[in-house]
Amino acid sequence: MRLLVVEDDERVLAALRDGLLRHGFEVACARTGAEAVALATAPAGPAPEVIVLDLGLPDQDGFKVCEHIRRHCDAPIIMATARADVRSRVHGLNLGADDYVVKPYNLTELIARIHAVTRRAGIAADHQTADPQPPSRLLAAGPLRVDTAGRTVEVDGRPVALARKEFDLLALLARRPGVVFRREQILAEVWSSSWDGTGRTLEVHVASLRGKLGMPDLIETVRGVGYRLRAG
Repeated sequence: MRLLVVEDDERVLAALRDGLLRHGFEVACARTGAEAVALATAPAGPAPEVIVLDLGLPDQDGFKVCEHIRRHCDAPIIMATARADVRSRVHGLNLGADDYVVKPYNLTELIARIHAVTRRAGIAADHQTADPQPPSRLLAAGPLRVDTAGRTVEVDGRPVALARKEFDLLALLARRPGVVFRREQILAEVWSSSWDGTGRTLEVHVASLRGKLGMPDLIETVRGVGYRLRAG
């Protein structure tokens, strides 16, 4: 698997590159935002299959790098940064990142996340190519309309753009409005994981969804259990 690792700290980059190479990855490295954009969007040569992106780059903020790359490249992006606040996580996901891991992290965790985002991207691609014009399947809850075939969302007729995992999470909840989905079930179905470390990612995606939908109360938290979509 071809990786693009964007990291300005030479020691961190060297250790990360060596560890990933030992696990059989092909690794290209960038130390600035400009290098990252050039490598990710180059018309010639093999494109990266996953991008691991640090946010604290010397020439430009990693958020802007993510935004620029996402306009030209569909490869999954994992933000790897010391910024642990929820606002930064939500902002990164809104810009098109597929996952967010906080430094310091374990190499094994990063590799697990790399495999997870590529697995989900592969499943999405398979669904897109299996039937180029699948029949529409609409899910509704109050003002919310979710088209699982076209992967579109509307609230009161207003289209809402969602990242891939945000849509998958919302579609899962919309299948049975009013029914509580346990955290373990959501992680298994949306993230294909039972690993508890994904739980924080779930919370961030719920927060991002609430903001994008403009209806904070539409997704209800059931403390100690999970989440449900408000019925009606």
